Amino acid sequence: MELKKRWNNFPFKPEKIPFFYGWVILIASTIGVLASAPGQTMGVSTFTDYLIEHIHLNRNQISSAYMIGTIGSSFLLTWAGKQYDKFGARWTTIAASLLLAFVLLLLSQADHVVHLFVKDRELVVYNGFAIAVMVFLFFLLRFSGQGVLTMVSRNMLMKWFIARRGFVNGIASVLITLGFSIAPLTFDWLIQGTSWRYAWIIMALGIGIVFMLIAFLFFRDNPEDLGMLPDGEKHGYRERNVTIRPFKQFTLSAARKTLPFWLYSLPLAFYALYITGFSFNLISIFDQAGLDREKALAIFIPISFASVGISFFGGWISDRIKLKYLLYVFLAGEFIALYSLAKMNDGIYYYGFIIGHGMANGLYNVLMTVTWPRFYGRKNLGRISGFVMSLIVFFSAIGPVLFSFSLTRLGSYSFASYFLAFFIFLLLILSYKGNNPQDKFDFAEHDE
Repeated sequence: MELKKRWNNFPFKPEKIPFFYGWVILIASTIGVLASAPGQTMGVSTFTDYLIEHIHLNRNQISSAYMIGTIGSSFLLTWAGKQYDKFGARWTTIAASLLLAFVLLLLSQADHVVHLFVKDRELVVYNGFAIAVMVFLFFLLRFSGQGVLTMVSRNMLMKWFIARRGFVNGIASVLITLGFSIAPLTFDWLIQGTSWRYAWIIMALGIGIVFMLIAFLFFRDNPEDLGMLPDGEKHGYRERNVTIRPFKQFTLSAARKTLPFWLYSLPLAFYALYITGFSFNLISIFDQAGLDREKALAIFIPISFASVGISFFGGWISDRIKLKYLLYVFLAGEFIALYSLAKMNDGIYYYGFIIGHGMANGLYNVLMTVTWPRFYGRKNLGRISGFVMSLIVFFSAIGPVLFSFSLTRLGSYSFASYFLAFFIFLLLILSYKGNNPQDKFDFAEHDE
């Protein structure tokens, strides 16, 4: 028996529980995404000042190391997707959680690691070596956390549902949004209660022991491997004139040759680019607009409320309508957010950004998760979503640099916002072609 299916019925048989096991998968996958928080940008930013203080690198050097490490991790995510297809959600998640725990332990001792090899920070080689160490640590952190753990947890959930994919994704998205919104405060509470080192050590133990056990006990890959069906019942290929069950299983190569693949993946990548660029330069952007720090930080509260509502509704309605209609709204939200950001003030554009970003943020998880299994099938879901994730991670790495360059070289953040808004507008014009590639098939060439 292949490793992917080994011990599927240990320590219990999922088919024997008194309700559909997919609901357990919903909870487990949500915990999996939340466990990636230390590897997300908002998780790292909580510790940035402590790294600067103890490793003796400046903010630009730490940011550059973060960017290079993130870009490096993006090149491995397609390979990671192949491993997921081969070994399944349970074993891939266990490996990723152990790697994430290991790198968190290393980060807690990052200054000691540097000083182990170069004791005197006055030496010419100190900065170069310290930056290299941080690049390597950020590479492992972003690969295991933001990359593999997030990708596998989301994909696993989508394999257990077909007709209710959007609905369960909406539930997961609400829980994840709420969890991520309190994560920085939780991390800071850990730091204040112990220290920055022990905060990372506690997270490492939590992920490497507690979460790894959760993954081993509850994560499962395909329901068919356990004698079950997605949603607990058999579905037709179309419902409400919407293709929900693929006729054909696409390879990554075949998927990349279709226009819809790029019409959905590029808007998601541009979203990651502008949100990281905006987040890294948040206080400075608002300062340039004549707004204070409190006004800048307060913007996330109404955005989170809007995002939760739109995410749940978007997930629910995605089971009933073609995804290209949600793509229209997503792109329109991005355009409104970027245009408002370029003209940021204390009036209409402040609220315009809240509305636009709330629209985009709410639909991001829906399009990122539901699109690929519906359009291209489940057989090569890891490879396809892994490639998309690599694009997203790569774009997210260059966001802060693009916005910083816009200010330092051109004198305003507005140039970066207008530049990105132009490409979003072009994608919005083309988005009417974002139809499901499965719609052209009239019979099942390959069963899902």
